[in-house]
Amino acid sequence: MNSSFQAPIGTHDVLAPQSALWEGLVATFAQLAFQYGFTLALTPMFEEIGVFNRGIGENSDVATKEMYVFQDRGDRTYALRPEGTASVVRAFIQHQPTTPYKAWYVTPAFRYERPQAGRYRQHHQLGVEAIGTDDPAIDVEVIALAWRFYQALGLRRVRLLINSMGHDECRGRYVNVLKGHLEEWREQLCDEHQKTWIQNPLRVLDCKRESCINVVNDGPLLPDFLCSECANHFASVRKGLAVLGIESTLDPRLVRGFDYYTRTTFEFVAEALGNAQNAIGGGGRYDGLSEQLGGKPAGGIGFGSGIERLLLAREAEGITQNLINRTIDLFVVDTSGLDVATVVVDELRNQGYAVVRSFDARSMKSQMKLADRSGAALALLIGPQEAESDQITIRDLRGEDFERDQQLVAREDLIFTLRQRLKK
Repeated sequence: MNSSFQAPIGTHDVLAPQSALWEGLVATFAQLAFQYGFTLALTPMFEEIGVFNRGIGENSDVATKEMYVFQDRGDRTYALRPEGTASVVRAFIQHQPTTPYKAWYVTPAFRYERPQAGRYRQHHQLGVEAIGTDDPAIDVEVIALAWRFYQALGLRRVRLLINSMGHDECRGRYVNVLKGHLEEWREQLCDEHQKTWIQNPLRVLDCKRESCINVVNDGPLLPDFLCSECANHFASVRKGLAVLGIESTLDPRLVRGFDYYTRTTFEFVAEALGNAQNAIGGGGRYDGLSEQLGGKPAGGIGFGSGIERLLLAREAEGITQNLINRTIDLFVVDTSGLDVATVVVDELRNQGYAVVRSFDARSMKSQMKLADRSGAALALLIGPQEAESDQITIRDLRGEDFERDQQLVAREDLIFTLRQRLKK
């Protein structure tokens, strides 16, 4: 009977062999994050709704249109995590680790939006957060980590866009001037922003519609309104990136989508994707977020990348190789009907070999087909004769002649022989 249940709209199952790509991507990021001094942080999948509303903004599109909100049996209002930063900052405030606190994470994130290529209602993010320092050198380090990660994935057609949003005072001056400009040209804005620009003028800068882009391009630019302190911070960041050989492009329209951003903001775009949805990661500073969540002042910066979008970018660049080795070494074929295979498989795995076997007393022919499909280099044959004589037949699955490329060895010599043949 076929099940009528399917994965919910906007979600997807990831099975082998695609799951090996995910495993390699996460493992690559975990190792790189460790080299940069970041430790893993695991936070709840849901939080009190205020954790997200205070950070990303109650009037943001994510909070008003996309966040999954629910009440539990105790009438408490919670939200599924729409992004990674706010939860890590909440955990920082609660547990007060030594600063600078440098954490990395990998997590599902949830947003109710129209599903499209690389964008799901449940998608998966990985990223880092560095909390407790205002030094522009940490901005450089976080951006460099992201850049090196994309390089490690094999991506070569990636551009870094960067901007500074300043702090409340200098950004406030800019917003006042921007409001005047938008009011003058409001009839030229897209239909959505003709109605909403007054609530949050900065969102217009993030609009991808040509009408809004034209209005913004003819208006004031945020970098021109930075105070000297913010301008110097931004100059130090760009200089640090240049010293590392990381090229960045100033994008005065780049404001990101959340209210918590201050000063440095950045985004990585994959040119191979070739459309408006080509961002594969981004982030920025959030120097006031700790206070907004009830903590002490603590500057912070981080970035996040969507795993689905990264894999699309690799595919668009024609990158097919796995990032980790997931090759089966041995396939044990058992027709003895005894427990010999169970013991042999366990011994081999304890020696570090990747070993699979057949079950359900299949025929030799059926098991050999499975062995060939497994990708294993060698098959170990255990029939009644081998079991009785305490021997095992080693058959080369990748040779041209199965019958010729096989060897009968004593059980006690099996590990030594495999080490010679597999060089492992």
